[in-house]
Amino acid sequence: MLHGTVVAPVSAGLSGPGLVMVQGAGNRGRKELLPEAEAFARHGIVTLIYDKRTVGYSLFHRDYSVLADDALAGVRLLHSRPDVDPARLGIWAESEGAFYAPLAANRSTDVRFLITVGATGLSPAIQTAWGYGEFLRHAGVSGSLLHTMQVTGVRMAIGAGLFPEATFDPVPGWEHLRQPVLTEWGELDHEAVPVESSQIIRGALRRGGNTHYTIRFVPGVRHNLNLTANGGFDRIHSIPTNYGDFEASWIGGLPHTGPAGAGLAPREDRPSRTLAPLAWYESPWLQLAALIMFLVGFAGYPVTAVIRRLRGRRGAPLVRRPVRWLAAAGLTTTVGFLMYLFFMLATAANIIGPVFVGRPAPWLVLQFLAVVTAVATIATALSWRRHRRDLTRASHIRLGPPVAAGLVFLPWAVYWGLLIP
Repeated sequence: MLHGTVVAPVSAGLSGPGLVMVQGAGNRGRKELLPEAEAFARHGIVTLIYDKRTVGYSLFHRDYSVLADDALAGVRLLHSRPDVDPARLGIWAESEGAFYAPLAANRSTDVRFLITVGATGLSPAIQTAWGYGEFLRHAGVSGSLLHTMQVTGVRMAIGAGLFPEATFDPVPGWEHLRQPVLTEWGELDHEAVPVESSQIIRGALRRGGNTHYTIRFVPGVRHNLNLTANGGFDRIHSIPTNYGDFEASWIGGLPHTGPAGAGLAPREDRPSRTLAPLAWYESPWLQLAALIMFLVGFAGYPVTAVIRRLRGRRGAPLVRRPVRWLAAAGLTTTVGFLMYLFFMLATAANIIGPVFVGRPAPWLVLQFLAVVTAVATIATALSWRRHRRDLTRASHIRLGPPVAAGLVFLPWAVYWGLLIP
């Protein structure tokens, strides 16, 4: 059972157009689209906004086919209302919703038109990687973190099954559309790869024989056609005063007979990039094994030191200082990196914080700790070798795990960009 709200104009005794409004990514509730729904209602359009399902939709699981059926349930509801003209009933979809809105339109002849905002012609994974780059570069970030977020992090999330519908191909859905389509992008859209996506979607519609489409770039607004005070990189939830004017006019002029365009496309300097599958050495299982090795090797040394101290025993004084640095720096870097990576993935790299010499402060600290770990690994190994004849068997056993973890840490840190400028 999905809960929603119908926002309708004051009835004048005549039926008018109807819109089922589909949210973007996340589950912020129907109030997220209330200003847009009210704007459409003031233009005489009956709108339905609804809460996205919580069963079967989460950060790590979603099914676009199921979400398309949810949108069609909304279409059936509006189709049954006397104040909605069935011949002018359509779907409006924003961002992630535009991935599955074409699926819904292809499944029902009750959907007479489709309007999308911030649609993407590429897979969600490629779109996400491109967006990471936009927000990081805008914040002044350069260097290895860009590759870590745009390539390594996204590919690992896909391989680990943490990125639902990552490789979904939206093109077939657009190729099968036969209804009139209005596709809109904000001039300051830094999330949907707008120029490339518009070209892909236009090509898909043409290949399918659909010439009833309008491609529009809206000046001065961001990804969801809301206002912006920071070039499209903020999250202001405020719509322009003329919101809905163009859409209402376009719906009133249905059916359209040929392709059309409105607004100038923004310049897009950075094209999207493909994401290769993980190689065998990048397996999430090997990554997990390395992390377990780090936790055991780095954390095991101080734990055994405490136990030995409680028993009145002392460690190997000749190697104690470098191995302590190795254990402390290695453990802090590993745990800190995991926390920071998941934070950046969960916030879509939108919360950067202060940047120094091209690096966010947390990343700069992690890189410094990674260098300390590398130096401490070498120092511990050399000290161990130099004093190997003076150490007890127990000391040799205690030094093995942290040194082994440190040696594995070196290529791992290079792979994740921690030891790369």
